[in-house]
Amino acid sequence: MPSTSVEPCTFALFGALGDLALRKLFPALYQLDRATLLHDDTRIMALAREAGTPQQHLANIEEHLRLFVAKAQIDEETLRRFLARVTYVHVDFMNEADYLNLAEQIGPNEQLIAYFATPAAVYGAICENLHKVGLADRARVVLEKPIGHDLASSRRVNDAVAQYFPENRTYRIDHYLGKETVQNLIALRFANSLFETQWNQNYISHVEITVAEEVGIEGRWGYFDQAGQLRDMIQNHLLQLLCLIAMDPPADLSADSIRDEKVKVLKALAPISAEGLTTQVVRGQYIAGYSQGKPVPGYLEEENSNTQSDTETFVALRADIRNWRWAGVPFYLRTGKRMPQKLSQIVIHFKEPQHYIFAPEQRLQISNKLIIRLQPDEGISLRVMTKEQGLDKGMQLRSGPLQLNFSDTYRSARIPDAYERLLLEVMQGNQNLFVREDEIEYAWKWCDQLIAGWKKSGDAPKPYAAGSWGPMSSIALITRDGRSWYGDI
Repeated sequence: MPSTSVEPCTFALFGALGDLALRKLFPALYQLDRATLLHDDTRIMALAREAGTPQQHLANIEEHLRLFVAKAQIDEETLRRFLARVTYVHVDFMNEADYLNLAEQIGPNEQLIAYFATPAAVYGAICENLHKVGLADRARVVLEKPIGHDLASSRRVNDAVAQYFPENRTYRIDHYLGKETVQNLIALRFANSLFETQWNQNYISHVEITVAEEVGIEGRWGYFDQAGQLRDMIQNHLLQLLCLIAMDPPADLSADSIRDEKVKVLKALAPISAEGLTTQVVRGQYIAGYSQGKPVPGYLEEENSNTQSDTETFVALRADIRNWRWAGVPFYLRTGKRMPQKLSQIVIHFKEPQHYIFAPEQRLQISNKLIIRLQPDEGISLRVMTKEQGLDKGMQLRSGPLQLNFSDTYRSARIPDAYERLLLEVMQGNQNLFVREDEIEYAWKWCDQLIAGWKKSGDAPKPYAAGSWGPMSSIALITRDGRSWYGDI
């Protein structure tokens, strides 16, 4: 296999037999190997507490690779090579003696990457034990979300990690930042004067960010009921997308330049008042309905549910940014479970031309929209107004797309999964796509005031049928401003 620019490393995956590792991380590492982006000498240590022989666990990893990697992308020679890199090591994350055994298997000059696919509650203990056996000083640590459930708990987790790992060796993952289209936001905005000169309150009417999930809880009741949709999705994914849309141009493409600008956006988010909780925020909880034509239970009817739970499975809100660029431009954020379809998209609505010369009944059409799709089909579409074709159409207008569909445009190239990009960036020591500690803190500060407001008001989430776009009040939230959610059926 040819060598690459990536240096060799030992990739230590804590929680290697969990759902995240088996479903996402091992397939991503396999794809990097398949693309010859792993150094010949890179090896993978699968660390977990489960009983059983190493052979049994390696067979389990192979089984899941064949399940979650497309059959056409399974190359038997590559698979054998990849599995030869993997060593299973039994580690009790709280037991220092097990780390001594781990340290004996890692050479003194090896670059160690410690990936925590574990609950955040054990991050501190793992870091402390890595330090005790002399591994922390030459390791990079990768932290999975959620990091805490509020500002205070996130600080405890980050402080525990920071005792042994400085910020320049700490990589906090938000997998949305690894998506190809999210990366293209930087290029789209700052490499094209067509957009950057108009990327402000003079030309943009409003912005929508929707992350809809078709699935329900999927057996994650214990975690989700303690978190809810605001903590699980808004606090990290949607606020990160908002930052990339709203930030000012960074001085350069270095990690800190980009993250400095994102922090400025988070600091400029206007708090939502107690009165605003009734007009700017809607939270809901799905009841029984239909998904893909089949009946599905409500949230309180899911297996192992607490029938008295008031945890939200849906949030829609209006956010306002207090700076020159975005004064008066609302950002509408919406996310929920048991939606009609799986959809992640950003819609930039441009203002109408001030001087209108066409038929009055067509005026509602006159609005350019930039649609950035993250899933299911990544791509970018700009809707522009053109004339209808035909001798009998006169100057009748139509809205049509100028679009870049990644899967169609780059037919010969496979679009990499977000985790592939992020893992490669960690190996290269590049922090551009990872979240800095102060970003986490400002995001939690803004979300904490919403949670506190809900708790004080005692209002229950509004019901919505599974398979719908959420409570009716979420439609009223945006129509109150004379607008509507783009593309709702």
